[in-house]
Amino acid sequence: MNRLKAVLATALLSCSLLTHAEINPTDPLPVSPQVRVGKLPNGLTYYIQRNPKPQQRAELRLAVRAGSILEDDDQQGLAHFTEHMAFNGSTHFKRHELVSWLQSIGVKFGADLNAYTGVDETVYMLPIPVDRKENLDKGLLVLEDWAGGVLFNDADVDSERNIVLEELRLGRGATDRMNKILMPKLFNGSRYADRLPIGKAEILRSFKPETIRRFYHDWYRPDLMAVFVVGDIDPAETEKLVISHFSNLKNPENERPRTYAEIPERTKSEALVITDKEATTNVLHIRYPILHKPEGSTFGEYRERLVENLGALMLSQRITELTQQANPPFIQGGSSMGRVVRGYRSFSSVALLGRDGPLPAINALVQEGERVRQFGFTPAELDRAKKAMLRNIERLYNERDKSDSSMYVSEYLRNFLEGESMPGIENEFKYVNEIVPTVTLDEVNASLRKSIPEGQTKLVIYMGSDKTDAPPASTLLTAVDAAEKVTVTAREDKAYTASLMPVMPKPGKIVKETANKTLGTTELTLSNGARVILKPTDFKNDQVLMSAVRFGGQSLFEEADIFNSRYTSTIMAQMGVSTFTPLDLQRTLAGKTANVGTSLGALTEGLSGNSGSADVDTMLQLVNLEFTHPRRDEALFQSFIGKQQDLARNSLSRPESVLLDTMRSTLYGNHPRIALVPRAEEYEGINLDRVINIYKERFSSARGMTFFMVGSFDVAKVKPLIATYIASLPGGEIAHNFKDRGVRAVRGVVKKEVHRGHEAKSTINLTFAGDAKYSEDEQMRLSAMVEVLNIKLTETLREKLALIYGGGAGGTMARYPFGNYTITINLPTGPENVNKVLEATFAEIRKLQDEGPDAADLAKVKENWINNHRRAVRENAYWISALQSMYINGTDPSVILRHTERVNALAPADLQAAARRYFDFRNYVQVVLYPESKQEQKPEQKAEPDKLPPG
Repeated sequence: MNRLKAVLATALLSCSLLTHAEINPTDPLPVSPQVRVGKLPNGLTYYIQRNPKPQQRAELRLAVRAGSILEDDDQQGLAHFTEHMAFNGSTHFKRHELVSWLQSIGVKFGADLNAYTGVDETVYMLPIPVDRKENLDKGLLVLEDWAGGVLFNDADVDSERNIVLEELRLGRGATDRMNKILMPKLFNGSRYADRLPIGKAEILRSFKPETIRRFYHDWYRPDLMAVFVVGDIDPAETEKLVISHFSNLKNPENERPRTYAEIPERTKSEALVITDKEATTNVLHIRYPILHKPEGSTFGEYRERLVENLGALMLSQRITELTQQANPPFIQGGSSMGRVVRGYRSFSSVALLGRDGPLPAINALVQEGERVRQFGFTPAELDRAKKAMLRNIERLYNERDKSDSSMYVSEYLRNFLEGESMPGIENEFKYVNEIVPTVTLDEVNASLRKSIPEGQTKLVIYMGSDKTDAPPASTLLTAVDAAEKVTVTAREDKAYTASLMPVMPKPGKIVKETANKTLGTTELTLSNGARVILKPTDFKNDQVLMSAVRFGGQSLFEEADIFNSRYTSTIMAQMGVSTFTPLDLQRTLAGKTANVGTSLGALTEGLSGNSGSADVDTMLQLVNLEFTHPRRDEALFQSFIGKQQDLARNSLSRPESVLLDTMRSTLYGNHPRIALVPRAEEYEGINLDRVINIYKERFSSARGMTFFMVGSFDVAKVKPLIATYIASLPGGEIAHNFKDRGVRAVRGVVKKEVHRGHEAKSTINLTFAGDAKYSEDEQMRLSAMVEVLNIKLTETLREKLALIYGGGAGGTMARYPFGNYTITINLPTGPENVNKVLEATFAEIRKLQDEGPDAADLAKVKENWINNHRRAVRENAYWISALQSMYINGTDPSVILRHTERVNALAPADLQAAARRYFDFRNYVQVVLYPESKQEQKPEQKAEPDKLPPG
């Protein structure tokens, strides 16, 4: 249901009317006045809206109501293959021309340009800069080609096979294997169970090109399509372009009917136990009858959904509370009515299981549902849920002129694909504020009673590790039936204080104020030795972000406290603040938007928070309490430790986790301060008293801390709040530097192999690391070099050699604790292709070193960065992150404003020098994952990359 649905998931029903007597509940909801919706004579639908955020950018989409569900038996996987072919040659774009042109205007393949294939639809996503008018016209030409001009040349089809097969290989593992057993039962024999988009390997290898052309001809037709254009555009001109580009598309003669698969009704209850040796978690899922219920489009149905959402919020809070016991029945859980596929919904309960297995989870989830059914919720619970819902819609309304175009286009996609209503935020704000205050407790309780099934057929599923004793299927059904018959009592709701701080702190002072007009910031020096950087913006109407940082962190504690200090901030967050548990805090702050959390990092400590513009006072109170009133709660501590141990028990069952573990331990020579994949035993030595003492040591004083606040606030109004809540914090002497603990990457060439996993999958991990002289410009040169390398790896390894589906390189540079850099290359492939991938990768690196980058490739990177920065500088999150980074690194923050100038100054020679400097073939770590017990798949060892002549 529109944007509210995205914020407040799930749904239910009620038969009350809206408050306006003249509105009939059967009347259809209006269409948002913001969007222009039309339909061409050929049946193609279009949605067009002007939205200036982000500036000079538009979001283009092509949606086709055709997915894998429509595949014939000999086409399984070809809906998804069709999506691939859309990028491999069309009427107006030869193979590779499309991606190259898009990169030249700053659109990055994968990150920006993308697509997905579902069971019922295929969606193509194309965000483009519209600073040049011709970009929009050409962008729509791209969509036009996708809609009706994909060529499917035989050679191009054959060259894409291995890429799609690599994608299929990448998805294999425990989850895939278990899902293949689960899906037929979950969908009760429906076609949805055997038409997963990735398809079948044997068909992908052997299908004839005419088979995929048949799919495209049958289903890529205008009466099943919609085009979306939302962004900084002129709607009237855009409509003319859409009509021009798409009016000539024709529907096929004797078109096949587009029907939607049905899900048969379950006639008897069943249970299913699925285990796998690579599964890392154990999960319980109780699926109740799947009901055919299309999306509502009337005023009455809108009201029903609001009532259902209120109940869902309250039930979610109750189930969350069950996890906050010393011995919780499950680690995480939830019960709700939700969408299964288009037109179908079901009530289900899910739990991530702990050490006691499924029976406690079954009892807790089923009995909580019974408690709600029998006794309903309390007036206080409903009051809090109403406040939360009203505040959420208020924030959406306040940001109506600052909402990102991608949010609007997602809403319109749901309208086309699922039939979801889209009345627009102005209408919704009015409806919600009229309806929600009138909703009664009896109404919500009746809605939940109707939603939570009683005595109906069900499917009970246990999925997990074969290392854990799995219950028999019959035991699961018996346990659910027994739990439904247990006598339950009503939940008592305790009263919550309306105030976070009954006694206000004595304010400190602002002793100095300095304005930076260039950056638009104000710096305040406080009497307790802290400082605050304020940057008011107009990027959002109802958003304020806050952070703080200071050197110190875990580096100040000895090895005996490695785990105590590593988990300090997480544990403190689990216990709440002052007299409030986390749930108490949530209930006390119902109707407000404010949260704060502290962090104790490797070299720094600090905090982060956010609030609505009207709730800055509340956010700053939370900041004060985090320093002055940390909370101790033995039960919540034990709950956290137990849940983390349960999560970590099988953490190394997944082959990729062992690869990551091996890479990090090898790279840093098994240094004890390097965090590896968590083990259950590392939680055994954590001591709550020591954790609290560590926290107090580092947060007993605000001296040396720099706070940052960015967003929609008035400096004059915020200053007294800062004096009250931040300047009043203790300011005693405290160390605010870090200790260099000697964590260094190993020297020389180190190679290791990991043999884990059932599937024929490999992953190559290469890491180059070492000393570097840090500067903002040098970091930019390193990053640009890595981006160009990624372009070449995609061109060579994916498009030319078809050895990978995804993967690539990433690079970072840091000033502290010493100047250093790290470049990591991660490339999933087949075991038989490892050497080919290594040789091609090293060849591309060597080419960068010997010849430098192509000027055209560097230009693509520059264009993408400039476009992204144009967008980023209008985001609060970018500014708070950038300001904090500049201050902690001692860099002039005005460098933010010179970004485009610095990018344009990059030359091919800069990147060539960076490649020579940072890719040292005498100094890297190579770790390769191979499947276990399949040594025959390992390729014959050939040329060793480190034996290439040094650069």
